[in-house]
Amino acid sequence: MDEPILVTGAAGFIGFHVTRKLLSQGRRVVGVDSLTPYYDPSLKEARRAELAKSNHFEFVKLDLADRDATPELFRKHRFPYVVHLAAQAGVRHSISHPEAYVDANMRGFANLLEGCRHNGCRHLVFASSSSVYGANTRLPFRVSDNVDHPISMYAASKKANELMAHSYAHLFRLPVTGLRFFTVYGPWGRPDMAMWIFAQSILAGKPITLFNHGNMLRDFTYVDDVVEAVVRLIGRPATPDPQWSGDDPDPATSSAPYRIYNIGNNKPVELLHVVSELEKCLGRTAKRVLMPMQPGDVPETYADVDDLMRDVGFRPSTPVESGIRNFIDWYRSYTGT
Repeated sequence: MDEPILVTGAAGFIGFHVTRKLLSQGRRVVGVDSLTPYYDPSLKEARRAELAKSNHFEFVKLDLADRDATPELFRKHRFPYVVHLAAQAGVRHSISHPEAYVDANMRGFANLLEGCRHNGCRHLVFASSSSVYGANTRLPFRVSDNVDHPISMYAASKKANELMAHSYAHLFRLPVTGLRFFTVYGPWGRPDMAMWIFAQSILAGKPITLFNHGNMLRDFTYVDDVVEAVVRLIGRPATPDPQWSGDDPDPATSSAPYRIYNIGNNKPVELLHVVSELEKCLGRTAKRVLMPMQPGDVPETYADVDDLMRDVGFRPSTPVESGIRNFIDWYRSYTGT
């Protein structure tokens, strides 16, 4: 319990929740975040302030792309476990600012892998994304599917992370586990995501834009379910798959200590239903603007999570109706609306 766990992106949405869960278990956490202004930094500061209430939490402001500061962090702490959740997020933002994804998601990840390699890390758990499924159309998405057709720079950077992680697992026997998150939402969420944008607009009487004319299906996954899966996997380092064959390679496993899991609710929900639930919780009617599909978007996401259930005995299952209610209760409290 005294060994420090590194959580990158600790002031971010998922990183905050994972850190808070670990602290509640009495674990010592070093949280790293660069506090970039991709969205209002005051929300990140509020998350950090919540975490700072624990004596077991240490915060380090750091850009993982810094090739001097990142190795020094690892040399100082020699983390046995690393949960990498820091990233430049956003599919649409990656179309106009691809350089941010190279710097944060690829250069930063390379530095992190080197830190793990040289300092005795026993397990690296890192965030990938359902976006890697890209142009795939067979549903539900399975971790054994080929994912060589990303349709955004964000997705390409996450696919690159999986490949980079595998190379370190193969070369240096570093146990690595990648998690493909599916549309995570909940309290302390990001202002650039649909739940927040819709709630804010509905309360302000402003129109909300529904792409693909509202015919979007998403595997909305409540943040507490994501946290439960992450925390269970930390203490379960990836191991080589004795059945793996280069003649018929399974993309989700390897002869190296490498593993990929989907983290999704396993039940796609129509975006129009989400809007209706938000209207119900807020007691307001949304003004809807229907628009065509946006570049980089996919019409439906749906996760097969059988591997997760088999290996850690857990399957995300929070109904979207309950999750939205919890989000709105937090949102109104946080914003005072």
